Amino acid sequence: MLRIVDISQAGQFITRKAVRLAEAEKMVAPILEDVEKRGDEALLEYARKFDSLNASTVRVSDAELAGAEGHVVPEFRAALETAAANIREYARGQVPAETSVTFPDGRRLGQIVRSLDSMGAYIPAGRYPLPSTLLMTAIPAQVAGVKTICVASPHPSAEIFAAARFLDVRNVFRMGGAQAIAALAFGTATVSRVDRIVGPGNIYVAAAKKLLAGHVGIDFIAGPTEIVIIAEDGNPAWIAADMLAQAEHDTDASAILLTTSRSLAEAVAAEVSRQLENLPTAAIAREAIRKNSAVILCESLDQAVEASNRLAPEHVSVHDARIVSLIRHAGSVFIGAGSPEAAGDYASGPNHVLPTSGAARLRGGLSAADFVKVISIQELSPEALQKLAPAITTLARAEGLEAHARSVEVRLAQ
Repeated sequence: MLRIVDISQAGQFITRKAVRLAEAEKMVAPILEDVEKRGDEALLEYARKFDSLNASTVRVSDAELAGAEGHVVPEFRAALETAAANIREYARGQVPAETSVTFPDGRRLGQIVRSLDSMGAYIPAGRYPLPSTLLMTAIPAQVAGVKTICVASPHPSAEIFAAARFLDVRNVFRMGGAQAIAALAFGTATVSRVDRIVGPGNIYVAAAKKLLAGHVGIDFIAGPTEIVIIAEDGNPAWIAADMLAQAEHDTDASAILLTTSRSLAEAVAAEVSRQLENLPTAAIAREAIRKNSAVILCESLDQAVEASNRLAPEHVSVHDARIVSLIRHAGSVFIGAGSPEAAGDYASGPNHVLPTSGAARLRGGLSAADFVKVISIQELSPEALQKLAPAITTLARAEGLEAHARSVEVRLAQ
């Protein structure tokens, strides 16, 4: 079932597939416009139509959030505590520092850091409700100092409610799809307008975020999840398990092993088939393995790394730490056979909201830095302005901006 192909025949696996959003954009554009115009009235209509909402409001009450704690097991609460502590600890190191440096010529330059006022987290809750994504989106925002945190989820589970309660996030809304993105972007009487929307979602959520990017900040346009594993040797059962962990997300998910070893390739393919026999999510994982996954035989590790960089995948697992320096494009890198991607999904600390569809060429994963603004500061002494004046006035007049030049000269004439 898991194909083994030579690198020369691997084009379909290492050439980025286009994310087809055009049709989805046509479908969601009227929804975005309608929610912008009619606010709660339109939001409720779409929530009832698409999310089967059976309530007079999309807002989840404090009582409902509090009640969820009685519906989760103590082990879940303990898991929240472990994961949240590690995510928070890691996020603290991502906030840029404020700086101020005074130079000998009298320039004092630096930066101040200010948090966004608000953010919205989209938490999928379809086939797999994801309380872990609530941790990954809300905690970095809290670390950054964001005051208003809103959560949108179409069918939130008790675990999602319990995670919100644990984080003291009170603005939780039972809404999904394009209508949720529109409500967060434009604001309604019930839903606060936010500065940035983050979190994964289906193609309609992705299309809505794309259309509203610029009106509201977004993280990135999410596509199907993916992993690339680079290994010359290793435990076939571990590698197969890592591939299936990715494949079970969605039938469009992709899991690729790049290796120089045919014997490892054959052993991993056999393990994938064996593990699928008793995997509860086999129906989904099997289709993802059949359609989008493969073992690719490479002539060298350098060739394997280059193939990975061409794909710019969401997750890269390297079994040899020496090649990390060669990885140029990846959402997150997992080093060593003992570092499964699932650890990053839940509890090790780094964020699991990661760029897909080749966006790892442009940026890494979600971080606390996404929720702050780095604002430059500058202060000039009279001596510093005097020294800079010739350069400023010459450049200003070269551009035809006379008032710019005079704004300097008027100070020097005092």
